[in-house]
Amino acid sequence: MSALWHVLADPWSGDIMRRALAEVVLLGVTGGAVGCWLVLNELSYGAESLPHAMFPGLVMATLGGVSLLVGGAGGLLVAALAIALATRSSRIESDTAIAVVVTALFGLGVLLALAPATPAGIGTLLFGDILGLTGSDLALAGVLTVVTLGALRLLHTRLLIASFDRTTANSLGADPALVDVALLVLLVAAVLIGVQALGNLLVVALLIAPAATARLVSRRMLPMMGAATALAIAAGVGGLYASYYLRTAAGASIALVMVLLYMSATAVRRIA
Repeated sequence: MSALWHVLADPWSGDIMRRALAEVVLLGVTGGAVGCWLVLNELSYGAESLPHAMFPGLVMATLGGVSLLVGGAGGLLVAALAIALATRSSRIESDTAIAVVVTALFGLGVLLALAPATPAGIGTLLFGDILGLTGSDLALAGVLTVVTLGALRLLHTRLLIASFDRTTANSLGADPALVDVALLVLLVAAVLIGVQALGNLLVVALLIAPAATARLVSRRMLPMMGAATALAIAAGVGGLYASYYLRTAAGASIALVMVLLYMSATAVRRIA
């Protein structure tokens, strides 16, 4: 028993892993809750595209020494304007225009992040560095988590109405367009919480994989959100254990465990 306890407890003996664990809990709570609404409203593509479109703003915020919240908001504004301009052309389908804009913005962000004159370490925005988080990073993530959960609580009824019956949502006091905007803002908050830990490329796993797994086992919204949160936290803890004992990248390990959970749930459901 003592050997087993040592295996379980040893990773959390240092401050670095304890901060990573705290971040995993915050990521699980936010990503699990927001992700369920994204999956329910079939916004998985948007969840993947938005971090890519925001990437230049995140890089410039890091270079300028300002908050990632400011950089992410600026990147989102530029992306929205670029998409609006691109989709005005009747010769280009909207999906094509969005794909072109998102790819171009992400490419610009990568060029900025990996340029020779760019300080070393900024490339972690691509893949994250959950083991390099500071106390202030955790504090910011905590504030964003509380704000996000508060917004979800206030919007819960409207989100339900607009998600399940968009045709009559207006008559019930829930404007689908405003609900879509609210989901976009919540998605931005979730991305900003997760980008430092998992990076721009892996944060989508946090938002989609636990929620998609939870939807396989639950059809009611609140149980689904609870299951997604629990799965996200469990995957985060499992990824940290794997990183500690297998010496693998922490962010990639967490994302991989989340995807493996989804694949396992899908296989079990097909067998059953």
